[in-house]
Amino acid sequence: MKFRYAMVCSSNQNRSMEAHSLLQRQGFHVSSYGTGAHVKLPGPSIREPNVYDFGTPYKQMFDDLRRKDPELYKRNGILPMLKRNSGVKVAPQRWQDNAADGSFDVVFSFEEKVFDIVIEDLHNRDQLLMKSVLVINLEVKDNHEEAATGAKLALDLCQEIEAAESWEESIDDIIAGFEKQQRRKLLYSISFY
Repeated sequence: MKFRYAMVCSSNQNRSMEAHSLLQRQGFHVSSYGTGAHVKLPGPSIREPNVYDFGTPYKQMFDDLRRKDPELYKRNGILPMLKRNSGVKVAPQRWQDNAADGSFDVVFSFEEKVFDIVIEDLHNRDQLLMKSVLVINLEVKDNHEEAATGAKLALDLCQEIEAAESWEESIDDIIAGFEKQQRRKLLYSISFY
């Protein structure tokens, strides 16, 4: 594969990790991140989320939730998701702290708010390399079924970008073709490292 990809959602749990897992299995150079202040997972009620710091291992979250209420977290898909995540990487990482990871060619976000945070972060960094980075937002609801669908759509787009002679010259056509075929509107922007 020619390019380095980053998948970004709010907590680096569901949407970004589903896409990370799928792209990794397909041989892509991919990483994933979250943009939130903390990692939040559903709890027993909407007012009682489970909150962890970025860097807390997925295995530790899995053990914690299994101890709290194994039936609830199995039924709502959180335990299987954490098990999948721990097979991809050790712990959720925060986008804003990824400067040491180098630069990406393409960054996918799965929510407009996350897209805005990524763009703002890139604009506020020192752009020393003057290397372009394509940032695409593919709006995906934060549930397991939609995350799986979103991951497949992200894979399709990544394959199109990889196949292009130069994404800089063909991105408008790639996006237009995708939007027409999938009937989904994408946001995209070009920024720099």
